[in-house]
Amino acid sequence: MTKELLFATGNQNKVRELASLTAGMDLRVLSLRDFPGFTPPPETGETFRENAAIKARSACAYTGMAALADDSGLCVAALNGAPGVFSARYSGEDASAESNNEKLLREMAAVPDGARDAYFACVFCLSLPDGHDFFSEGRVDGSILKEYRGENGFGYDPLFFVTEKGKGMAEMSLAEKNLISHRSRAFEGIIAALSSLFAK
Repeated sequence: MTKELLFATGNQNKVRELASLTAGMDLRVLSLRDFPGFTPPPETGETFRENAAIKARSACAYTGMAALADDSGLCVAALNGAPGVFSARYSGEDASAESNNEKLLREMAAVPDGARDAYFACVFCLSLPDGHDFFSEGRVDGSILKEYRGENGFGYDPLFFVTEKGKGMAEMSLAEKNLISHRSRAFEGIIAALSSLFAK
């Protein structure tokens, strides 16, 4: 019987990524769109780990299901780690990917080559109805481009150059991105917990 996992996000790009990553697990991935009565709590944590836990625990408590949540973002050395946990709302509460990217370009306009280091970080929290939580972290290093590059991806992907691949994140296919992304690397640490949970 197909098991169900709630991925506590309304971001369908993330849902599609997770569905791709769990393709061989006979697992149906639900999202917050499947629970319109649920209002996610404010993300008041100071770290990605704290915010992931807030989201996963609240979704688990509301649905009674195992709930997975991630908090992820872009950390730029020249900006003292910003936007960090504020990545989704970097340009304000009504931020869009476009407005966030435009702000990033403005903030980085005077930063020279060689000082544009950045990384994407992701923390997953898997919260179970019995009160147990499992955490896993992932990271991919790179630098901030001076202009948009590529047509794929979402968020800050068009401005992120992946050092190990020698190309922009938005120049990669979903399959290629899943091999190296911060989210997929964090998810590797959750696979064992999921396998154990859904084998019962």
